[in-house]
Amino acid sequence: MSQETILLYVMAAFVIISAIALCIQAGMLFGIFKTAKALQEQTNAVMPQVKSILAKAESTVDQSSKHIVEITAKANEMMDLGKAQLVKLDSVVTDASSRAKVQLERAEMVVDDTVSRVHQSVAAVHNGVLKPIREIHGVASGVKTAVSYFMRGGRPSVAQATQDDEMFI
Repeated sequence: MSQETILLYVMAAFVIISAIALCIQAGMLFGIFKTAKALQEQTNAVMPQVKSILAKAESTVDQSSKHIVEITAKANEMMDLGKAQLVKLDSVVTDASSRAKVQLERAEMVVDDTVSRVHQSVAAVHNGVLKPIREIHGVASGVKTAVSYFMRGGRPSVAQATQDDEMFI
């Protein structure tokens, strides 16, 4: 066998394989065609129901959009009222805090004044009452010492030495 014959057989085999593949593809294409036709018939049967549902969905979407617009408008109104109330509340709080500061400053001044007056009263009592008592006590101690010195007589003996005298001996 020559090479041309072998080549001819190989080419014939590939042509046959290609023909079989084309037949299989044609069969599959026919199957796809039948499936598409069946799907189209089912779709045509369902299409009126889909159209009615679509019409209902459109009306529902329209109503929902109207409700959303109304809700948004009311929410904006409420936010505006809230902002206005917040501004009023801020002014009230600012006024109250400034008044509280003024009252605290006044209270501090009153407390400082009261403390200074109490201090002055204590100083007056100290100078007016305690100072004369100390002076009277000093004079009384001097008189007591003088009387005891004159009552004692002469010089003290060693036996009568006081504790202070013992420290120097």
